[in-house]
Amino acid sequence: MGLSAEEKQYFEEQFDKLIKATKYIQSEDDILMIRKAYDLANEAHANMRRKSGEPYFTHPLAVAFIVAEEIGLGPKSVVGALLHDVVEDTDYTLSDIERMFDNTIANIVDGLTKISDVLDKDSSTQVENFRKMLITMSQDIRVIFIKLADRLHNMRTLDSMPEYKQVKIVSETVYLYAPLAHRLGLYSIKIELEDLALKYQHPLIYREISRKFKETEEERNKYIEEIITPIKNLLESEGISCTIKGRTKSIYSIWNKMQTKNVPFEEIYDLFAIRIVFDHPDDLPDSKARATCYQIMAMITDIYPHHEQRVRDWIKKPKSNGYEALHVTVMGPRGKWVEIQIRSRKMDDIAERGFASHWKYKTRETGEDHSLDLIIANLNELLNSKDGNLMSFLDDLKINLFSSEVYVFTPKGEIRSMPKSATALDLAYDIHTQVGHHAIAAKVNHKLQPLSYVLNSGDQVEILTSEKQYPKREWLDFVRTPKAKSRIKSALKEERRLNIEKGMDIFFKKIRELNLKLDFKQFNELRKKYNVPNKEEFYYKIGVGQILIDDIAKQLEGRKSFFARYWKVTLRKPKTNKEQTKNSMTIETLDNKKITLAQCCNPIPGDEVAGVVNPNNSIIIHKKSCNVLINFASKFGDRIISVKWSVTKKLSFLVKLKIEGVDSIGVVHKITSVISKEANVNMKAINIDTKDELFFGEIQLYIHDVEDLEALTKQLKKIKGVNNVIRVDNNEND
Repeated sequence: MGLSAEEKQYFEEQFDKLIKATKYIQSEDDILMIRKAYDLANEAHANMRRKSGEPYFTHPLAVAFIVAEEIGLGPKSVVGALLHDVVEDTDYTLSDIERMFDNTIANIVDGLTKISDVLDKDSSTQVENFRKMLITMSQDIRVIFIKLADRLHNMRTLDSMPEYKQVKIVSETVYLYAPLAHRLGLYSIKIELEDLALKYQHPLIYREISRKFKETEEERNKYIEEIITPIKNLLESEGISCTIKGRTKSIYSIWNKMQTKNVPFEEIYDLFAIRIVFDHPDDLPDSKARATCYQIMAMITDIYPHHEQRVRDWIKKPKSNGYEALHVTVMGPRGKWVEIQIRSRKMDDIAERGFASHWKYKTRETGEDHSLDLIIANLNELLNSKDGNLMSFLDDLKINLFSSEVYVFTPKGEIRSMPKSATALDLAYDIHTQVGHHAIAAKVNHKLQPLSYVLNSGDQVEILTSEKQYPKREWLDFVRTPKAKSRIKSALKEERRLNIEKGMDIFFKKIRELNLKLDFKQFNELRKKYNVPNKEEFYYKIGVGQILIDDIAKQLEGRKSFFARYWKVTLRKPKTNKEQTKNSMTIETLDNKKITLAQCCNPIPGDEVAGVVNPNNSIIIHKKSCNVLINFASKFGDRIISVKWSVTKKLSFLVKLKIEGVDSIGVVHKITSVISKEANVNMKAINIDTKDELFFGEIQLYIHDVEDLEALTKQLKKIKGVNNVIRVDNNEND
């Protein structure tokens, strides 16, 4: 089905808008290049439709607009966005792209093209694609910007996808893409990705918070204006030109705070922050802008008292993604704490668009961007790791690229940035591989600490070494960075290889000395007597002295035949999981032994759930919000299915509740009465502790579904003295 006349007219109109939106067009050649890519993508996708029924070209066009308008990239990035699906979905090849454009465009498209025919046997498609994308990112970071734009448009149009695919895409987004956007400083994209993920993970919660936001909007705007007015008047009197506005927090961040603090929406007081963005000409030095930030903060604190422990100075030490700003929390009118963010126009641009803006604002003295170089260096270290385990790769990626940093000092005062939760041994390997190999301990703030010591910002760390020290396998249990892990594994692998060779030499030398011969069957019998799984482990244990050669000699005496032989281990391919083609199911009964409820999140009827299909065709049901499911779905999205409840109230499910409040005589009796008598619910266990006139308890009970649980929770909250009742999953931290 080709394009209609109306669709052709629409796309022609959009081209002019795209040209106006594209930054840094320098010549007519740039416009012609975009026109060529526009026409090629439109023609290549002309007979394709999206799930929504729209022409497929609406997708690459939308991605190009995000790249141009929301990220602010230039002509080649827009061309890459327009062509990002052409090689994957049509008959055009990378050679065609290179011939029609150039090598740079072809490399960008190559980095964005899925390569499902080169996947590892044990990997999922999306993990290998993500790794391919990151490898290309290390060569041209525009690939990752376009990929994030692609994911953002997919999330904006997720309604048209079946539910099982929604679960997969949302899980990938939460697990990988939103943190990556944050790491690259694309805050507006990160926020929208998180909000859209919440919309599909918890649609009722999303709608409820959205509704409450709108209901409180008028009163909130009045209060923001009340705070802003005296600040604006003072800054204008000092000749500081600026924009001041209130910025509400994202729906996702509000929900996250409700979850972590176990409070309702009404008790979240920091729903917004005030942002001051002042004008600062590009021809003035950056030091002048930084001085203006401190000047504005001093003026604000003359109007409103500030919280000394809640000043965040990202001016002296910018974040690793380039973020610079001064945050101060002040006591506003009506006794409410309010955060105020102070930035120059340039700082604000970088804050919203991250490293995309760094291309626009290069450091004048050097023309370099050390923050971006550091991220790419860490990325290359991770990608070049010899460890072929892609699941380990993803976990390392999250720890080392998406986590926040700590800043530590060497004895000479050099500042080093390390991932949060990194250890002294990670720092040793960051300094030099040989320092890591021979590290024995650390002096932290002049106090002796083990290598497993977790670094904190501000620590002064000296690594102590010894030539007698060598890498140990247990080091892998606590190091966090890919550099440390890969160096330790390489050293251990080399040590193992040498010990295997040593063991082989000892073994065959003894065979020759005894003039004995041994056939393949007899060798295996000998190996099994020492309870080792394979010949390499057998030789290794001889090499390290765990199996004594004199003892082996006794076992070998009297053997009459010997021949050396190599053998191969053949791995059977896993059976095709036919059930994976069934992308949805309804739970009508739990009598089916193939279906189990995940113990990590304890889902009950009424919860939004999804299923994980195991290789044996059994299915585990998780809540969609379960971290275990999100982690799994981000790696094995093809094994996720949609699940609906259809069970009757004859079945009961175990639920854990936390309850807290003010201790008083008879409160426990009232709680148990409501549960057993009024709600007619069976309890499995109840545990109540008191401290300083407060009580804290945990109740395990059997409930039919979410509807009954919500009704019971409301009844419990009506008891005088009960302040809070929340449901707890097993995978939540107590």
